[in-house]
Amino acid sequence: MTHSNSSLVELATNLSHDHEWVINISRSLKETLIENNNDTIFNVPNSLRSSKPASYTPQMVSLGPYHHRRLELVEMEQQKLAAARWVQKELKNKQKPISFHELVAYVAEHDIRIRSCYHRYLDFDQEKLAWMFAIDVSFLYQYLRACPSKRKLPSSLENMGYFMHWARKKIWHNAVLRDIIMMENQVPLFLLKEIHGFLCEEETNSDKVLASTLMTLCKHLAPIKLLNDKCFEEECFTRAHLLELLYYTVAPNWTIFPIEDNHKNQENNVKQVDEKKTCGCMGLIFQFLWFVIWAPIHFLIKISKSKIIVGLINVPVKIVAYFLKLRDKSVDVNQIVSSMSDVVQEAEKSSDHTEDNDESPLVEEIAIPSVEELSKIGVQFRPTKGGVNTVKFDKSSATFYLPVIHVTDNTDVVLRNLVAYEACIAPEGMVLARYTELMDGIIDTEEDAKILREAGVLLNHLKSDKEVTSLWNGMTTSVKVTKVPIIDKVIEDVNAYYSASWKVKVKRSMKKYVYASWPCLTFLAANILLLLSVVETVCTMDGCSKWVRVVS
Repeated sequence: MTHSNSSLVELATNLSHDHEWVINISRSLKETLIENNNDTIFNVPNSLRSSKPASYTPQMVSLGPYHHRRLELVEMEQQKLAAARWVQKELKNKQKPISFHELVAYVAEHDIRIRSCYHRYLDFDQEKLAWMFAIDVSFLYQYLRACPSKRKLPSSLENMGYFMHWARKKIWHNAVLRDIIMMENQVPLFLLKEIHGFLCEEETNSDKVLASTLMTLCKHLAPIKLLNDKCFEEECFTRAHLLELLYYTVAPNWTIFPIEDNHKNQENNVKQVDEKKTCGCMGLIFQFLWFVIWAPIHFLIKISKSKIIVGLINVPVKIVAYFLKLRDKSVDVNQIVSSMSDVVQEAEKSSDHTEDNDESPLVEEIAIPSVEELSKIGVQFRPTKGGVNTVKFDKSSATFYLPVIHVTDNTDVVLRNLVAYEACIAPEGMVLARYTELMDGIIDTEEDAKILREAGVLLNHLKSDKEVTSLWNGMTTSVKVTKVPIIDKVIEDVNAYYSASWKVKVKRSMKKYVYASWPCLTFLAANILLLLSVVETVCTMDGCSKWVRVVS
């Protein structure tokens, strides 16, 4: 009897699992039939996550299904439940009161629409998913309304002692801000709008109130100026989630940027050819002088590499040292002689490196001079009042125009997630990624960050300029390089202006034709030192004093 009961239980369990599997497959097929099914909430690519995992993984609170019930974030579940109780209380106090269960049922009605927002399959049943989103969106709504702002808080929120106690703490506040903007921590924006509609149905222009709250959030998080301030209210609720909303208010549409016609490009090519001819004449002069100096030295190097020559030099020195019983000095001489072969090898390696240095630039970093290098040739940096679309280089005045960027504790996470989102939706025209590549290229050292800070381009709220340098370096090394006309044009103009500078031409010519022969000069110095050591050894025999008397 017991055996039959266990068999029945096992059969019922298998049937329930099979039924759940059929439901999941049916739901998945329904999702594919939705019109305009555009998933916008993605997983961060591993190539980006591996560079800095903490910038893409929630550290304080989880929203949505991707990090639901993660052990490290369980402590915030109590705060989320408290937010759900506050929403439940507010819903009951309305003229048309509804329960929280009715709110959950409303969310469940949009189950397919919610699932279609996510790129990854959600292995949750309809009821659990509805409760999860109802609680998470309640927390997000409460946080957005209770976070510090200039406007007076609603009276219904003033008695939330536990929440305001934490919200006043800057560290906690910034940690939650960073989490709610992460790509894997997004929830559909239409749910936030619906909950706001239930709670503020009696107010006029309730959508404008929520749009104003979201505008404040975007202004606080955006590292550069928003582009679409005027159209924000109209386009606010057409976006799928907060990160997408922030992205389209910061990133311009790269397809509308004007591209110069072929005539202008041909003129630029002619100018570049003329510049190359001028540089070529100087190169020929330096090359001739370099040949005159290098030819005899090269001949001596070839001779000195012979073991016979080294032995002929070493033997007489050892003999003299032996007769004078100066073995301690002979050790020093031997070291000098043995180092000659190393000097020769160093000379060859240095010359090879100089020749190949310009042919193999780093692929990870954009090819553009740093801020300090540009400043040395007279380039000035000026802040603009616009966004990314105002990046410009004026050749006539040697002025580099860049948008003002606010660098705070949140900037690293915000920029990385914006670039990650851009990589998922716009792989052919990554404006923000190209902008971060530009900033990464011109900021290499603390001095670069200092110059931009003093020029008003960087508003640094971090502890030091060193932190700003580390923030930019390596942000987009795992993102493929894309072409954005307006930024590519600036990079081309800056490189052309830098290469045309007479200081740069002289520096490159000196590096190519003069510095390359420096190891050879070291080799000659070693030989002279050896000769002087031999003379000193011979002079200890009082030979020099006798010669001096004879001459006198």
